[in-house]
Amino acid sequence: MASCPVFKYTASNRALTNEQRQFYEDNGFIIIRGLVSPADLDRYQQRFIDFCDGKVDKGGMTVMKDLSLLKEGKAKGEYLVNKIQEFLYDDVLFDYAKDPKIVEVVASIIGDNVTAVHSMLINKPPDAHEATSKHPLHQDLHYFPFRPADKICASWTAMERIDEKNGCLFAVPGSHKLELYAHVYPDALTNKAYHGVIGFDDKPKVMMIMEKGDTAFFHPILLHGSGPNLTKGFRKAISVHYASSDCHFIDVKGTTQQNIADEVEAIAKKRGISVDYRVIWKMKSRLVAGQLGKFNEMGSKI
Repeated sequence: MASCPVFKYTASNRALTNEQRQFYEDNGFIIIRGLVSPADLDRYQQRFIDFCDGKVDKGGMTVMKDLSLLKEGKAKGEYLVNKIQEFLYDDVLFDYAKDPKIVEVVASIIGDNVTAVHSMLINKPPDAHEATSKHPLHQDLHYFPFRPADKICASWTAMERIDEKNGCLFAVPGSHKLELYAHVYPDALTNKAYHGVIGFDDKPKVMMIMEKGDTAFFHPILLHGSGPNLTKGFRKAISVHYASSDCHFIDVKGTTQQNIADEVEAIAKKRGISVDYRVIWKMKSRLVAGQLGKFNEMGSKI
């Protein structure tokens, strides 16, 4: 009698077959083709452009600009902004975070109680310097002051065809089974908070060629990055990180993660907010499925 497969990195067959779960277990990522509708992605793109053009108030979102284009002083709007973050309380973009097709896959990986913890719409405009247009090899767990890592998952959806010419994702398969490494700024000309690991450039990588609507899901310890946009067009993707609502917070002071915590706390302080790094993550998260847990308790001791 055949034995049942043993899964460590996935929770259930809610939206994944055994074969899909095994692929994620082995590689630390999986791509589901055509998961998000083109019409929804067009809405998200227009919302992004409206933010870039100042037609819609950005509220509590963070708008980031490409460093090389900013220094040149010529680009503006969609040609300058390379990312908006923390859109979980935007009426339009939150639809992506709570998309049932995405949440079903996430719940299959981390369990039924799902909290969205981080959100980004990433834009690679044309004519940016290669050093700022790429995202260095990194692990997402570097940014997160909560655990366990196996109960955290990212969704990343291509908003148009994405390949090696315009800066597709790449990943080191199986690297989710490694440890969390120290991250630094790998280049003098690097966008804010684009930390990376050093010494892994020779590792074999998989290029994630994706069509509009294709969605990658990946583990927070997976080594991954993205290449530069070498075309005269844009390259957009929308992404949310999710954590089990039962995750707990850790103190990153004195660890390899202290550099990003200090950086984020300093940015918050410039905005008149003096608060612990862990509290920042609690404040910007939002439940999307299941029940509240330790992660969501604002009054709890951290």
